[in-house]
Amino acid sequence: MTDSRRLSGVLSPVVTPFKEDLSPDADRLVKQCQWLLSQNVGLAVFGTNSEANSMSVDEKIELLDALVDAGVDINRMMPGTGCCALTDTVKLTAHAAKLGCAGTLMLPPFYYKGVSDEGIFANFAEVIERVGDESLRIYLYHIPPIAQVGFSVDLIERLVTRYPKTVVGIKDSSGDWDNTFAMLERKWDDFRIFVGSESFLLANMRNGGAGCISATANVNPAAIDKLYQEWQSDNADELQQALDDIRDTVMAYPMIPALKATVAEFSGDQAWRTVRPPLVNLGAEHSATLAAALRENGFEMPGLS
Repeated sequence: MTDSRRLSGVLSPVVTPFKEDLSPDADRLVKQCQWLLSQNVGLAVFGTNSEANSMSVDEKIELLDALVDAGVDINRMMPGTGCCALTDTVKLTAHAAKLGCAGTLMLPPFYYKGVSDEGIFANFAEVIERVGDESLRIYLYHIPPIAQVGFSVDLIERLVTRYPKTVVGIKDSSGDWDNTFAMLERKWDDFRIFVGSESFLLANMRNGGAGCISATANVNPAAIDKLYQEWQSDNADELQQALDDIRDTVMAYPMIPALKATVAEFSGDQAWRTVRPPLVNLGAEHSATLAAALRENGFEMPGLS
């Protein structure tokens, strides 16, 4: 049975703007989210490229409230709520569910390495039971290159079997297509599988996937959505190659500073360059080289200001 609340398509782990004092800038975030929605891209706020783990739970709650108060569409919103501390995850997840967000993107607790499937299952079961909200929809966040803790296919099956109306999808940022394909082969009922890079978007769609949640959707949203919409077209492989070219250009630099430098360049708002330590801004020379390389590819960000 298809659940109308479950998400699909292209989502962006929205980069978080910071003020000069390094506090989150809610007004700029609202504006950026509204622009992304205008490009038909959903909002995975508080993802990896949002610098989410450089923010406190209270800061994220305040930003969520600001987005909702500004009328940003909660039906296209999947905030990241997975934290190392169980109580932090419960607090943030419960707030997102109370606001009516369409889903939450949840990391496993990632500080302790080498933990068992049993331990991760127990963590998620505890979060689900403590939140106790039937409207909660969890999308697992599998990113072992960063977290070094992830979800085996058997663990996913156990979670889906125990909580079929709550654990409804996954973002696979392993960078390993074989891993994604192994999930797709299980064919869990209406389980939404997103790849963590648009480089795998066409393959994902051709094999029954739901879309992608990708860093570069921050800056190239319409083009990524175009492939999602037209993956069955005759020129789908050409669209995929064009996306890969832009992603490769951005990935030549540290991803988060590069994304922020790109938003700053094409919006004319230099405040976007600010990152929270321990990250550092992309220097002027690299920023100029990146912008020039993007323009050589015909890149633009229409409507951004």
